[in-house]
Formats: sequence, C-alpha cells, structure tokens
Amino acid sequence: MNNKHIVVIGSGFAGLSAACVLAKQGHKVTVLEKNDQPGGRARIWEQNGFRFDMGPSWYWMPDVFENFFALFGKKPADYYSLKRLDPGYRVYFGKDDVLNVPADMAAIETVFEQLEPGSSKALREFLSQAEYKYKVGMGEYVFRPSHSFTEYFDLNLIKKSFGIQLLTSMSKHVRKYFKNPKLIKLLEFPVLFLGATPQNTPAMYSMMNYADLALGTWYPMGGMNEIVKAIVSIAEELGVDIRLNTEVTKLHIENKAVTNIATTQGDFKADVVIAGADYEHVDRQLIDEPYRNYTGKYWDSRTMSPSSLLFYIGTNKRVEGIEHHNLFFDEDFEQHAREIYTEPQWPSKPLFYVSCTSKTDDTVAPEGGENLFFLMPLAPGLQDSDAMREKYFDLMLARFEHVTGQSIRHNIVVKRSYAMNDFKADYHSYKGNAYGLANTLSQTAFLKPSMRAKHIKNLLFTGQLTVPGPGVPPALISGQVVAGEVERL
Repeated sequence: MNNKHIVVIGSGFAGLSAACVLAKQGHKVTVLEKNDQPGGRARIWEQNGFRFDMGPSWYWMPDVFENFFALFGKKPADYYSLKRLDPGYRVYFGKDDVLNVPADMAAIETVFEQLEPGSSKALREFLSQAEYKYKVGMGEYVFRPSHSFTEYFDLNLIKKSFGIQLLTSMSKHVRKYFKNPKLIKLLEFPVLFLGATPQNTPAMYSMMNYADLALGTWYPMGGMNEIVKAIVSIAEELGVDIRLNTEVTKLHIENKAVTNIATTQGDFKADVVIAGADYEHVDRQLIDEPYRNYTGKYWDSRTMSPSSLLFYIGTNKRVEGIEHHNLFFDEDFEQHAREIYTEPQWPSKPLFYVSCTSKTDDTVAPEGGENLFFLMPLAPGLQDSDAMREKYFDLMLARFEHVTGQSIRHNIVVKRSYAMNDFKADYHSYKGNAYGLANTLSQTAFLKPSMRAKHIKNLLFTGQLTVPGPGVPPALISGQVVAGEVERL
C-alpha cells in the first residue's frame, strides 16, 4: 500500500471515524479541529458541577457503534457502560395525558392496544416492514459512496427498493396502519428531525421506528461525549495527531490538487484532504470559485434539516415525574412542522424536547440537583436574538411547569442558551442548521452533495451534508465510506 499523509478537517464523528480507519490502514493522519475539544456537535460544557452534552442526546442503532468498534478489535463496553432506558422516553400530550414508551415489545403492544384496539397486530406488521428496510438500508445502501445512480443499478437492489418504499410518504404509510392520533404522532416524531414533514419524507424512514421501538433507546453512562472520548482513544492509539484550536482558513489549489492548508496555527501539507467540517463552508469559503463543487444558488435551493434553540439548565432541586427523555407534544404537531419546513418562522405553538440525564446518571449534576436540556426545533436561517431566545425559554418553561405540575423557575442555578448564531460561529453551520440536509427523496443517496470534489483530485467530503445523512450513526458510517474512497483517488 502507498501510505499517504491525510489531513482531516473537523473532529466530529465522521472526521474521527475516517481518521481511525485510515490510520489503521497505515496512513499518517492529522486532524485539524477549530474548537478547543474534539467531537464537533458532541462537545460538553461544564459549569458549577453540571456536565452537559451540547449536541446529540439520543443513542439509537447500537449495532452501528458495535460494528465501528469491531473494526479495531474493540467493543463499546471497552470504553463506556451502556444502559437501555425503560421507558425509552415519555410523550406528554397535555397535563395528566402521558404516554410512556417501554423497552419491552410486549409492553409496547399493550400501550398500542390501549389506545387503538387491534393495533398491536398492525404494529407487528409495520415493524416487520421497518426491520426489512433497516436491514436493507443499513446493509446495502448506506455504505455506498453514491457517486452515481449506476451504483444502484442492479436488479436485486432495484427489487429491494420497491420493498423499502422510496416513493411512498411516511405520513401515508403510518396512516395505512394506525388511526389514533397519538400513535401517529409517536411514529412520525423521528422524522421531525430528518428535515421534512412526514408528508415529504419517504416511508423508507420507518426504519427509524424499528431502531426506536425494537432496538431501543440507550444511554452511555457519563454522557454522549463518552463516545467521542472512546473514538479519540482509538485514534491516538493508532497514531492520529489531533490538533485543537486549529481552524482551517484556506485551501490552496495548484494543478487541481490541494497543495497547502492554511490554518490559524500555521500551514499544513497533505497528499489527501478530507473535509469533515461543514460542506457548504468548505466548498464556498475555503476554496476559490473555479474549484468549487456547487454554486450559492445550489446551496440556497437545498432543503435543510432544522436548527434548534437549546437551553442547558441546572437546578438545585430534583424535578419529579419526568423521565430521561421527554417529548412535549401538547400542541399541534403539523403546525409546528409547517413552521419549520414550508412556512419558515419562529413557531407560534412549538413542540419541544427535554432531556434529564441526571435521572439515569448521578455524575452529571451535583447531589440534589438536576441536569436539563431543552430543545425546540426551528427553521434554519431565521433571525436569532437574545430577546427571541428568552421569549421562547419563558414559553417552554411555562408549558413544562404546567404539564408536569411543578415549578422550577426559581431553582435554576445554571443556564446557557444555544441557537443559530452559535451553530454558525462554532461550526460554520450553513443557515445555522443543527442536523444537516433534510432526508427528502430529492436529497437521497446520489442526489446528496457529492463526496468527491469535482475539480480537485485529492479532496473528499464527509459528514452530515453528504452520504448517508444526518445523525451520529450515519456520521460514523460516512467516515468509513470516505476512508474507502481514498484508495480510489
């Protein structure tokens, strides 16, 4: 093998994944990270004894993590302890109107039967299809670099494509099986973060319901950043050089190749560059126009996944009656979805999510306190301001207190907000998006931004704005796929 020096821009899950795989193959790998800690959006913030995961908070698809660690002869348990949550999460439809989602499938079926008699049989059929989609999608689709539709042009895969329902909407698919509005909301909620309304999301993504209900919701004790620490440990064992506080400012191109990488800490040279930072930022800001993959018009026409308004909250008292994951669906689901995707605006009556990791993990908050993470999905590209953040914090907190029947406002001892301006400043996130590109049919597989630079022979892209898409497991896979492309340059 012709060993190369490879520079990876960004230490999110995709960048770290690529770095590990390439280092294992014998390449020299340097990771350049803009911020003061690795992990991208999966950083942590600590204040007064509270430790907050700043980004991802759901651990789904445990098989993807197991498969990644197995590449290096390891397993997740070598680095962190996983706990399956039971209930996986709680949904609030209003005051005294609560639905818990159990870990046990028989218990889930009982919940469905109580809400819609006869629906347990429908659920079994629905999840059987979802399992098929999951296995086909994760086994045969996501590891393809998707340079061209010809990668998918084999009869076996085409037959399976009909089975995974690429051309049916998630909304129509769910309503074929269920009539109860609470069950419909429960099954549609995962796609709210995929970047489109259920009406515009392919039914293929019912595979997420299989990941949710069958594979379960887990938590790595210590927090999601424990995954980052684990992968960094593997990277460093393999000799990866991770440079923090090193922002790339320019890629210099000669003879259709990156010849110099300018950063805030000096210049670097490499045989191959993998951009794990925000794709649009690298393509439009770090590369001169003749070498860019896409125009500003192209990027503006993309459907982005949501941004988010986040609050990291520490209290000096315990909060009763909530679970680790809590979804507040006490307002109109479809209205909030429209105000994210079709009529972008600050929402009139938003849904929101509250994580309370201290219900599971006593290391993330001082004794007697609680670690809370409020998240409200938002349309990307809106005007962000402190006044608007506070308005919506008051709104969410008032609803939280009303629905849960308790006051916490005067017990808040730590509070930090995070929204679009922060996503832009910290990650150069296009339009302040939080999750990448929407998983619409017109932005699936080879219709996503290309992993390959079209006019630069030694530059590749990875992460949530290219294949396979947004989320921690897809990012880990994206890093593996782009590592495989290095040998094809």
